[in-house]
Amino acid sequence: MAVALLPAATSFRLKSFTAVRFFSFYRKTPKTHLTPTFHFPLKPSTSNSTPFLPLHYSRTRSFCSVISAAVSSGEATKTETFEKNELQKGERVGEFRKRLRIVDVKGGPDEGLNRLDATLVVRGWVRTFRAQSGITFIEVNDGSCLSNLQCVMSSDAEGYDQIESGLISTGASLLVQGVLVKSQGSKQKVELKVEKLILVGTSDPSFPIQKKRVSREFLRTKAHLRPRTNTFGAVARVRNALAYATHKFFQENGFVWVSSPIITASDCEGAGEQFCVTTLIPSSRETTDSPVAAIPRTEDGSVDWSQDFFGKPAFLTVSGQLNGETYATALSDVYTFGPTFRAENSNTSRHLAEFWMIEPELAFADLDDDMACATAYLQYVVQYILENCKEDMDFFNTWIEKGIISRLSDVVEKSFVLLTYTDAIDLLLKAKKKFEFPFCIDR
Repeated sequence: MAVALLPAATSFRLKSFTAVRFFSFYRKTPKTHLTPTFHFPLKPSTSNSTPFLPLHYSRTRSFCSVISAAVSSGEATKTETFEKNELQKGERVGEFRKRLRIVDVKGGPDEGLNRLDATLVVRGWVRTFRAQSGITFIEVNDGSCLSNLQCVMSSDAEGYDQIESGLISTGASLLVQGVLVKSQGSKQKVELKVEKLILVGTSDPSFPIQKKRVSREFLRTKAHLRPRTNTFGAVARVRNALAYATHKFFQENGFVWVSSPIITASDCEGAGEQFCVTTLIPSSRETTDSPVAAIPRTEDGSVDWSQDFFGKPAFLTVSGQLNGETYATALSDVYTFGPTFRAENSNTSRHLAEFWMIEPELAFADLDDDMACATAYLQYVVQYILENCKEDMDFFNTWIEKGIISRLSDVVEKSFVLLTYTDAIDLLLKAKKKFEFPFCIDR
């Protein structure tokens, strides 16, 4: 039994200094004396053309970063300040705590009204930016949800000089502290009244992901930026929820997860072509000068696999089923969940070169048990995303595929019935509908 998830995203490589990773630590201080401090090793450039460079570091290695010493809920306190500091050699690395995210602020049923008058610190990227009459409106998104948090900044707020200098633009990354208040607009219930703003990273004026919608074909050329769009962000969150629900379902039902190999010498199913994994062909750095004659051959002209890395042909896996069956004979109920590959040259949504597959294997079970497991799993994960990804599913229902929520609700609420192939064909024939993809009748 196998269930496939969405294909993995295309990988890409960032050049040096195009990404900055921030580590967090929290000094173990009694809550009654907690005084959060922000340690910030970067400062914004004074010119649009000057890249971000770190400040001078001490000779000792340190995790000098943005630090949020907040209470366990992630909220900032009234005494919170921004100042540069460094972890000294010998100091204990602090406790890691979950950061406050925009979904924590706006994701509840009251959409943030329960946090009114609280001082918060949010981190994210500018989605939209507009300034008028001394008041600046900045829409910030941190990827935790589809919604942005509107930040309203007046000219007397700390860091407003960065607005005046033109450093804040769409795509820039910010750290903002302020008080959550009721919104004066109709599009959201709350907004952040900014007290302090720090520019973490500037954005080029040519930043291609603007408020105006762009085609998916265009986003193929901007693979490193497309996760910032609503569509790709929603897909990532829903896929994450599906993966979590998959593990949750099987773990709750006593299954053991088996990590099946990605590189294998076995053709598990024999149903499709495999991608070959070999070191006989020169690496990508040498492809400009890689004659076919350089591939070692035997006396009869065949490829000499004995000189390959594994000493025999190896391939990317098409299924983890064989490993699952092996472990099921020892651990009873197991499942594999990982990437699989098919080298079928077919450009349809039904044939993917790379996808993730869930393959449960049940010992001491028959076909009825198999069908019951598949049905329960499918209803479980669908119900999970309908309950936990409501905003993203509403987005899909409005902009991607109308009626998707209704159809998925039917999967959860209605019972599955057992049908033969012949009975299914008869039902389709009686439907008296014209199908976009005609089905084959083979009795």
